[in-house]
Amino acid sequence: MKTYFVDVILPLAIAGTYTYRVPGEMNEVLAVGKRVVVQFGKTRVYSAVISKIHQTPPDRYQAKYLLDILDEHPVVTSEQLSLWDWIASYYLCQLGEVMQAALPSVLKLASETKIIAEEGEGKDRSQLDDREFLVMEALDLVPELRVNDIIKILGQKTILPVLKTLLDKGFIRISEEVVERYKPKKKTFVILNPIFDEPAAKKELLDSLERAYKQSDAVLSYLQMARTQEKISKAELLEQSACGSSAFAALVKKEVFILEEKVVSRLASPTETFLVDVTLSGIQQNACDDIKVGFKKKGISLLHGVTASGKTEIYIKLIQEALDRGETALYLLPEIALTTQIVERLRLHFGSAIGAYHSRLNENERAEIWKKVLHGEIKVVLGARSSVFLPFRNLGLVVVDEEHEVSYKQFDPSPRYQARDTAIYLGALHRSNVLLGSATPSLESYYNAKAGKYALIKLDQRYGNANLPDIEIVNLKAAQASSSVSPYFTSTLIKGIEQALKKKEQVILFQNRRGHTPMLLCATCGYSPRCIHCDVSLTYHKSSGRLHCHYCGFKESLIEVCPACGSTHIESKGFGTQRIEEELSMLLPEARIGRLDLDSTRTKNSFEKILDDFDEQRFDVLIGTQMVTKGLDFGKVSLIGIVNADSLINYPDFRAFERSFSMLAQVGGRAGRRDVQGKVIIQAYATTHRILEQVVSHDYEAMFQTEIVERKKFLYPPFFRLIRIDVKHKDPHLAADCAQRFARELRVHFGEQVLGPEPPLVGRIRNYYIQSILLKFSRASVSITKVKEVLKQNIVRYHLDKLNKGSRLTVDVDPY
Repeated sequence: MKTYFVDVILPLAIAGTYTYRVPGEMNEVLAVGKRVVVQFGKTRVYSAVISKIHQTPPDRYQAKYLLDILDEHPVVTSEQLSLWDWIASYYLCQLGEVMQAALPSVLKLASETKIIAEEGEGKDRSQLDDREFLVMEALDLVPELRVNDIIKILGQKTILPVLKTLLDKGFIRISEEVVERYKPKKKTFVILNPIFDEPAAKKELLDSLERAYKQSDAVLSYLQMARTQEKISKAELLEQSACGSSAFAALVKKEVFILEEKVVSRLASPTETFLVDVTLSGIQQNACDDIKVGFKKKGISLLHGVTASGKTEIYIKLIQEALDRGETALYLLPEIALTTQIVERLRLHFGSAIGAYHSRLNENERAEIWKKVLHGEIKVVLGARSSVFLPFRNLGLVVVDEEHEVSYKQFDPSPRYQARDTAIYLGALHRSNVLLGSATPSLESYYNAKAGKYALIKLDQRYGNANLPDIEIVNLKAAQASSSVSPYFTSTLIKGIEQALKKKEQVILFQNRRGHTPMLLCATCGYSPRCIHCDVSLTYHKSSGRLHCHYCGFKESLIEVCPACGSTHIESKGFGTQRIEEELSMLLPEARIGRLDLDSTRTKNSFEKILDDFDEQRFDVLIGTQMVTKGLDFGKVSLIGIVNADSLINYPDFRAFERSFSMLAQVGGRAGRRDVQGKVIIQAYATTHRILEQVVSHDYEAMFQTEIVERKKFLYPPFFRLIRIDVKHKDPHLAADCAQRFARELRVHFGEQVLGPEPPLVGRIRNYYIQSILLKFSRASVSITKVKEVLKQNIVRYHLDKLNKGSRLTVDVDPY
């Protein structure tokens, strides 16, 4: 019998894979991509994924045996493993971190600690204290206890000292049990006993139940439901008949009803399948044909189409063609809010063949979609950035809609990947076509298209020859000087809202800051409440009546008296979406106002509810953060108001102008998407800023040309690659020392390409002080692969240096 070894990926932040020996009886069921149970360390047990099977034992350590193989068939494909390798290599993270991000939690087994009494009679318990004695008494009654059980028995959370002394005294032993967390959803269905199939038997049954009214109602309700339904669940029958559980139980006992438990899907599926074909206009069809030519020549096409030009219909047509070829498709979107709206449009075309995948699904739902994609039951996946990790088979098309969006970037935790770039690599792995789409493409993508790396296709007209919105810039300073009715709304914007409401049209207001008041300030001494864990001011939220930190979640009560000087003169500075909602409801009390931001969408179906209410005109005005800028399509929206454009333009970031143009153009594009020309009112202090002028003239090309010159001059992407390294420590001086030492080491290799260290915009988060080092490398003259190899070696040396103990180091490739 051959002796096999497997390299496995563990869900831990450790370098590379780990090798285990395979027991001979498992040889026949080995396969790459299956999950296995392994022991790592002295006691911990994990589920890992097989990445390689071979016959070479490890050199440096004695290989432990696999404990178990969990799957009949692989749950991870070879293409996924290749993608994980690329992400770990490109984004300088560990393979286990990629596995943690990729697999739904329920597919990662947890080891659960069990406490068991040691065998042996006559152990003297007189030496035990009260808490230890309680644990042993409990173990006399049951064979084993879990940690949570002991917490309840002792009435305290700190139980490790108790367990340690019992372990040292030889009274207990501790073991780990691997627990499979995915549980299929089951539902109880009701079947009428076949002996009552004949009409005569049914009549006899009903006659026998003549005096048992509730039981008779249950049978009659079943017979009525059976005319239109193949399967009738117990819950549905109880609700329809209102017979009560006791009457139903009596019918089961009499064997009138037979109960059958079945596994059902957690995913909502449409009651009907509408396979509606999409008809493209002449302009759309030409663009679609050009995209397909681009696929043949380059493999990647960039569709630059103005807002409301009908890009979604082109995506649907291309997806349909991929399905007709027997392929699957991935449709990436940057926001969950957008996913919930577009999924209904796609269901009209693809029915139950489509599945949505995003972070608002619970873990069992995510696992179910994973398995359906793996088995080919879902042909079209519509999802946010994590969708790139799904186990696609025969992937023929990848669509990245709103490809410019910053939401595609994962900032924390590791892996800090860019979903757009990852999707491009995923397409290369599967040899599938990749389509990037946007009204305001990222400078990198547009530069790649201009340079011939991607095919560039333009859609310059709105669908149905609808006009682009008319954009007006209003001077906030002049409006406030002329004693406007509100410090937040100019008279121009208020009049625009009133006119829209009179015409029974809808309005979207954009303010890129949530909460009520971003900063409170003592007018006497200048004190401002700040987070005790982070270097940021606290934001007042009227809904909770408290001050919130948007970085760590810390909350404290609203101050009315300054804790520094005792003054009661506390002033509000700035405004968020809650303040805008409050102010508008005072100015226009008849308006029905909704709000779409992180605070109003915390529950699972809150996105869908707010968007549905707005779409069905239960709201007249929707106030939102950047969630409202991304691809939403409402036919009755005629006016867009940007409450304060300066906060976007003046952000200290080399992408600030690009992102300001993008956000303003995108939010403006929500207006006038049907017959009536839309109107956009931008309130700003810097009314002559070139970005605002370019937005007014809808001139993306001018913005690109001015920005690309600046990028080249100051050594930024797309001409240079950036890598940011953050050094964190709870002591500010040690954070600075560690960062300075590491920067010196890097300068030995990279010289002037190393900038910093210096504190970032927010220098402390969750009690960790931060120092940032920025590396810049020319795309044209520097091998980034060699750079990363050197960087990896230096990171290892950094962690080995005892002077750096207590610090954390994070690496972010393509950080902005």
